[in-house]
Amino acid sequence: QVQLAESGGGLVQPGGSLRLSCAVSGSIANINAMGWYRQAPGRQRELVATITSGGITDYVDSVKGRFTISREYAKNILYLQMNSLKPEDTAVYYCTRGSQYSSGYESEYWGQGTQVTVST
Repeated sequence: QVQLAESGGGLVQPGGSLRLSCAVSGSIANINAMGWYRQAPGRQRELVATITSGGITDYVDSVKGRFTISREYAKNILYLQMNSLKPEDTAVYYCTRGSQYSSGYESEYWGQGTQVTVST
């Protein structure tokens, strides 16, 4: 059974940083692609960042230059480093496991989500 468990969310002031972690059951080396989504109240769910098994990353325009997706094979963990956070980054962030196709990333398994709140 595939399990994804996020952690690292919390309250941070604008301009601050957080690092989200996603513990993955099984070896992440065998996973085609993984990604982070977010959903804010009243807004559509948004794909924030993806990483393929080959290490190719992609980001939504609004986080480029501020967020970095990475993985640690030895610990089977996916990360999302978030810097220069803005109030509009406030959302529940979800770790996903899926596949990268020519048409884009498709998720298959989801974690339970972790809340990120950017506010003074």
